[in-house]
Amino acid sequence: MTVMGNLAVDVINGAAPSPGGCASFAGVALEAMAGPGRIIGMAAERDHALFDPLVDRFGAFLRVLPGRRTSSFRLDYVDVDHRTMTVEAIGPVWGEAEIAAADPDTTWIHLAPLLRGDFPAETLALLARRGHRIVYDGQGLVRADRLGPLTLDRHFSEEMLPHLAVLKLAEDEAVIVADGEFDASTAERLGVPEILVTFGSEGCDVYTDGSVIRVPAAWQVSGVQTTGAGDMFTACYTANRSAGADPREAVALASELVARELDKRRQKEPVGRP
Repeated sequence: MTVMGNLAVDVINGAAPSPGGCASFAGVALEAMAGPGRIIGMAAERDHALFDPLVDRFGAFLRVLPGRRTSSFRLDYVDVDHRTMTVEAIGPVWGEAEIAAADPDTTWIHLAPLLRGDFPAETLALLARRGHRIVYDGQGLVRADRLGPLTLDRHFSEEMLPHLAVLKLAEDEAVIVADGEFDASTAERLGVPEILVTFGSEGCDVYTDGSVIRVPAAWQVSGVQTTGAGDMFTACYTANRSAGADPREAVALASELVARELDKRRQKEPVGRP
């Protein structure tokens, strides 16, 4: 499988800039799985040095493409469960030229947009025509691509949806997409063959073939900052689906990996810090 998305410069609680974006966290998932996979990120060349530690860590399965600019976010944590986000810079749009440069050669692709404009409907159509099965992170539906405090709304183009094989939504994103409670009728209206709605420690609802099942979380991990957990989950889910696991099994394996990685993070973080 291949993960594609913009890299980001993250400023967390006023600290020095740190590498962000899906590649920073999907790499953790692929590294932990020790399975085949590729990550293709994009950032302005002037910022590539910030991501050198990721290249050093993840080696050959991370490739960084040059872009016109780099996404940037400011994240301010009140506590481990609550934060505010500000869009400081909007990253590049992936179009025909960017897909040609990335040249993904796997059937399964996990697209990890940071904002709505990262992967337009035309790009999704192009990838579908190439024969890829697209797993799409739903924050790309609800995160408006504008500077300033992060805005969430449902003003996405429904032309994006027919090209997706899997749509992954966090609980708050699902409410926005559904304009209320997300249920089987919402899933049917969206028309994506597989829809995952994650509820953190409460598990994940899997919508397929007109039915829904709840897959419990592996175990609860509390008192830890969860940035990137969704990226790790979706990367692991995609990798296991590409290896032949069914949706329920892939969710269970992804949940276990995220819980394990959050346990590791909790052990490293100083007590009292988000």
